[in-house]
Amino acid sequence: MTPGFDPERMARAVALAEASDSPWPRSMYYDDGSYVGNVEWNETGPWTEIVGPVAPRGGPAGLVLRGGQEIARWGDVERADMTFSIAKSYLSVLAGLAHGDGLLPDLDEPVCVRVPGPVFEGPHNGGITWRHFLNMNSEWRGELFGKSDQVDHFRQIGVGADNSRKGQLRAMQAPGSYYEYNDVRVNALSFALMSLFRRPLPEVLRERIMDPIGASQGWRWEGYETSWTEIDGRRMQSVPGGGHWGGGMFISAADHARFGQFILRDGVHDGVRVLPEGWMAQSVTPSATLANYGFLWWLNRGPAANPALPEGAFAAQGAGTNHIWIDPEHDVVVVLRWVAGDRAQKVLEAIVRAL
Repeated sequence: MTPGFDPERMARAVALAEASDSPWPRSMYYDDGSYVGNVEWNETGPWTEIVGPVAPRGGPAGLVLRGGQEIARWGDVERADMTFSIAKSYLSVLAGLAHGDGLLPDLDEPVCVRVPGPVFEGPHNGGITWRHFLNMNSEWRGELFGKSDQVDHFRQIGVGADNSRKGQLRAMQAPGSYYEYNDVRVNALSFALMSLFRRPLPEVLRERIMDPIGASQGWRWEGYETSWTEIDGRRMQSVPGGGHWGGGMFISAADHARFGQFILRDGVHDGVRVLPEGWMAQSVTPSATLANYGFLWWLNRGPAANPALPEGAFAAQGAGTNHIWIDPEHDVVVVLRWVAGDRAQKVLEAIVRAL
C-alpha cells in the first residue's frame, strides 16, 4: 500500500523542482573555458588546475520515497552525474564502517597513531583526531596531491557566500576549535580511511553497501591524476570528497535514493546491521564549532535552521545544487539534482506540505 500524501501538493512540488534548473552550464564549463567550480568559489591562483574527470550534467531530476516506497519522481533518475560534496557524507559512512570493523576504535585518537607518515605528523597535524576531520574543524595544514589547504581559507558556501578573501593565508587555530569548509582537508580524511582499509574506498563502498542495497553498476568514484599511491604493493587512487577540481562521485538519483533509504534505516539493510549501533546518532549530533553540521552531514539546527522543515531532518549536500535529504519524522528520503541554490529549500518545503 502506498503511504499517504496529497497528490496535488506533491505535483506542485515536483513542478517547482522541474522549473528550478541550476544556473550552471550543462557542459560544466562557461563559454570562456572556466570550470564551474572555479567560478562558483571565486577560485584563482596556483591551485585551480582541474586534475580529475569532468562530465556534462543532466537536467533537474529527483525522487521522493516514503516508507521506502517511491511517491514521486521527475527527470532522468538513472543518469550518473557528478554529485560534488554529497561524496563527503559517503566518506562519513565509510568512517562508520571502519569504526565498526575495529580499524578506527577511538574517534578522539590522533590520526597519526594508525596512519603514520608525513601527512599527519608534526606538532600541529600530529594532534588532529578523526573527529576533527569528520566535524570539518581539523585545521590540517599542508599540501596533498598538489593542492594546499590554503586554497579554501576564508571559504564560504551557500546562497550569498562571500568568497572575496578565499585563498588568502590565515593563521591556524587549534585543531577542533575552528570550522572551515575545506576540500583539501576532506581529501586528507579520505586518504587516511583508504590507509586504514588498505583498499580503494570505492571498492569498499561497492562491496559493503552499494551492491547489497541494490545500487546500479553505473556509479563510479574518480580520483585525481595526482592521487595515485601504493599500499601493500598495490597501486590505488585516493578519491576526493567532491568535484572541486574534477573527479568525485558520478552517480544517479536512484542510487542516491537507495543510499538515503539505507541511512534512514540507521545503517540497517534487509534486517542486517551494516553500520555500528549509534553511528548515525553520532553523525547527526551538532559539532562544537557549527550547530548545523555533524559528521560531514548538514543538520537543520541552530541559527541557520529552516523552521518550515523538521528539526530532525539532515542532508548530504553538493554544489549544483544536489541533495539527499532525510526526514526521519515523516519516514522520507528526497533526492534533488540540479536545483538552483535559492530554490532548494522551497522545493523541500513544498514536499513536506504534501506529506
